[in-house]
Amino acid sequence: MSDAVSRMIDFLDPRARGQIRGSAKLVLPGEGSLILTEEGARAGDDAADVTLTASEDTFRAIAEGTQNPVTAFMTGKLKVDGSTTRALKVSAVLTG
Repeated sequence: MSDAVSRMIDFLDPRARGQIRGSAKLVLPGEGSLILTEEGARAGDDAADVTLTASEDTFRAIAEGTQNPVTAFMTGKLKVDGSTTRALKVSAVLTG
């Protein structure tokens, strides 16, 4: 597991606990991926209900509120594979 994935797990685990229905995978190209469920965040590459792909910087900016997730999607910084509705719910967890 890369340091970037480890940092994202530490950051997102408390935000995801009890907040995610189903599962979401966050993919950090070149770094790895993590899974968010109602149990929290963990490293993994399991199948998920929705997959979000972006750089660590983009995910962190979304979480810190300096990057609008919809704008990130529209400009290609964030890619979504699966339900965009579910992706919006995951982004609500990211922005905590």
